[in-house]
Amino acid sequence: MIKFPEILLSGAAALALALMPLSACAQADPVMAESAPDLTGLSYDKRLTDYDYAFDDVRMFSLHSQGQALEMAYIYRPGEPGMPVVTLMHGKNFNADYWKTTSDHLQGLGFGVLIPDQIGFGKSSRPESYQYSFAALASHTHALMDSLGIETSIVMGHSMGGMLASRFALMYPDTVDRLILLNPIGLENYLEYAQYKDTEFFYAQELSKTAESIAAYQKKNYYDGAWNANYEALTHHLIGQAQGPDSKAVAWVNALTYDMIFTQPVVTDFPNLDVPTSLILGTRDRTGPGRGWMREDASYELGRYDQLGKRTVALIPQADLIELEGLGHSPHIEAFDRFVIALDQALAKAE
Repeated sequence: MIKFPEILLSGAAALALALMPLSACAQADPVMAESAPDLTGLSYDKRLTDYDYAFDDVRMFSLHSQGQALEMAYIYRPGEPGMPVVTLMHGKNFNADYWKTTSDHLQGLGFGVLIPDQIGFGKSSRPESYQYSFAALASHTHALMDSLGIETSIVMGHSMGGMLASRFALMYPDTVDRLILLNPIGLENYLEYAQYKDTEFFYAQELSKTAESIAAYQKKNYYDGAWNANYEALTHHLIGQAQGPDSKAVAWVNALTYDMIFTQPVVTDFPNLDVPTSLILGTRDRTGPGRGWMREDASYELGRYDQLGKRTVALIPQADLIELEGLGHSPHIEAFDRFVIALDQALAKAE
């Protein structure tokens, strides 16, 4: 077991968290929460053992990496004969569970669906002494696909999952029928504008999180001040782990995975993407990792998704842009009825 750094937390809670949003598996017509529930007793371990996903068929894929035996949780539902498999890659503060509504829609169209919890996330192993990288996570996902006999797939990534999906497509272009990026981060090279921060910086921020701060941050930054019972419900796994028996281990792994976002850019490799790509963007999104610790010489504004879409498709050789005006970082949560029209449009291009 790794020895966690001893860090003074004074001032850590005041640091602006400008990273990926959390989200909830909301239906198209969410029910408003009448009052905030008491979450003081909520507690989950680092593998979310007692946290029930909406899926009833979560399986485990065993693998060895960096001298460790690991387990990768996943859901796999084959589609109709001859139909492609869609692989869904979650964001940093998410897990496979928030893809349930999207998965049901895809299954209704006949597609197969593969939804992994990446190593370090969800119900998968969360090694505390590990070199996390998008390349490693892509390799694990490719090995999982091989084990299931999936030769090619449509790959869709949201938030940090968009960075992973991009790296996957760069590493395994013959495996990707189409790449769909849903409000991905990584459309900017953050260290061009933000100061580098050591993992201990992110560890301190993770340790400072509370149920109240998690909910308040989501409400303000992800849903434009709106809140409902469905948004709130899927903060529970984060709150439970922050209050759970493995809180320090979870905080440390969360800190380790922040480093990938800053030190492993994908935007610089976009001209090398050799697969057809659809970019689906909620234009209200302002997610900008590093915004709270910009370099003194930087005047650039991070996270302008109303501008980033056009810049990005100009970099990718085979790309199209679908903009969703007025939606934020998680269109598939905030307005599924609008998102699914864009998704179907992107899927039609894969035929």
